[in-house]
Amino acid sequence: MFLLAHRGFGERVPESIRKGYWNIFQPAFPVNLEDSSVGDPLFVHRLQFAFTIVYHYLFPVLTMGLALLITVMKALGLFRGGEPWNDAARFWIRIFGITFAVGVATGIPMEFQFGTNWARFSRYAGNVVGQTLAMEGLFAFFLESSFLFLLVFGEKRLSRRAHFLAAVALFCGSWLSGYFITATNAFMQHPVGHRAGEDGTLRLADFREFLLNPWARAQYAHNMTASVETAAFVVAAVGAFYLLHRRFVEPARLFLRLGLTAGLIASVLVAFPTGDAQAKLVARHQPAGLAAMEGRFESGPKAPLTLIGQPNVRERRLDNPIRVPGLLSVLAFGHVTSAVEGLDAFPERDWPDNIALLYYAFHIMAGVGTILIAIMVAANALAWTGRLERSASMLWVLMLAFPFPYIAVTAGWITAELGRQPWLVYGLYRTAEGSSPTVHAGTALFTLLGFCGLYFVLGILYLFLVGREIARGPGPGHAEAARDAHA
Repeated sequence: MFLLAHRGFGERVPESIRKGYWNIFQPAFPVNLEDSSVGDPLFVHRLQFAFTIVYHYLFPVLTMGLALLITVMKALGLFRGGEPWNDAARFWIRIFGITFAVGVATGIPMEFQFGTNWARFSRYAGNVVGQTLAMEGLFAFFLESSFLFLLVFGEKRLSRRAHFLAAVALFCGSWLSGYFITATNAFMQHPVGHRAGEDGTLRLADFREFLLNPWARAQYAHNMTASVETAAFVVAAVGAFYLLHRRFVEPARLFLRLGLTAGLIASVLVAFPTGDAQAKLVARHQPAGLAAMEGRFESGPKAPLTLIGQPNVRERRLDNPIRVPGLLSVLAFGHVTSAVEGLDAFPERDWPDNIALLYYAFHIMAGVGTILIAIMVAANALAWTGRLERSASMLWVLMLAFPFPYIAVTAGWITAELGRQPWLVYGLYRTAEGSSPTVHAGTALFTLLGFCGLYFVLGILYLFLVGREIARGPGPGHAEAARDAHA
């Protein structure tokens, strides 16, 4: 990175170095470096947006899932003898608040980048996508933040039922926010409900069609179940950590019970039906992206599903493949004889920009997702037979597995964004046309380095605050009991 900055991201940088770094840091809006019409500023704009959006999403993916689990905890706390669940909810509300605050801090720069780095795209599609972005900020965000304040500071002034309703409102605000953002992205993936204005820009023609985009509904279901899965693994990991250290044993059992139940349900739903529905939409509307995800260079019926292999783009083949015959045809179109188009069916200029990265991101997402299902099945089986607390190895697995959902979710979003390329608005507007022509590479690179430093500090602060809350535990009573047991 120092070499690229020192040499100005200009033509003096050796092509091999530029491509090597590009293969590592391919952003959410990837660019084909061999396209002579694309300059260095566009590369840095995309790199900056990719970094900020990937880093930012580490926080809302947890809060959206935690919002549901906190609501469940507060609901269980309404029953007689439910005070332990209220203690558990208080603990996770504190974690939610810290995560929410850092998520807001890292999300604000993304909003500004639409105007600073992607001004031409904002002018072209802002009249459409601006609707849901505004709704997310004006409605969902303020609903979420307002009721988070009540949850954190209002419990002593509210009844149990009112405090539970505040948790429900927090959940609604969080998930509404998720839908509005997903609907914005879904328009870029599958544009509907628009018309072209006299000046060539897009105008909103049918708000209902735009808001209820079938791509948005499928993507939202897939994304939110993934967020619940992420939160469930985090909750289970904290419970496993406490049990391994014999601290806060009773809350730890509650964390494991809720985390394992929600994690098993969510991990299965992520794969089917939500992941299956999303894959079918990709097959129908982005066939070139599907071909790249599978490393499929030739069209034909009875398409196999690739389990593993290495895409060789130069030779137009997949090296060392392990395949399941006919399964891709079944998954994509419902019948083993269905024809699935390969990359040979499309002009090369319409291929996804980085086929290798797209292929690996997709297979990492699918592979890690399968591992997560296996972990949850095994852990729940031990819990149902009463052997989980005695199985130190499984507790270690649960404690160390919490990064895996983050990896799968990040790989999933990379898959979605790379599969859309080379389009910013699929089929209508190319990515190379959308950047701001007056923001040069040096300015964008300077701010990118600033973001890297700032986000590093925020990350350290976040880990410190969350670690302090985990050390404090779910409540004063439990903390005293834990100290006595430890002594």
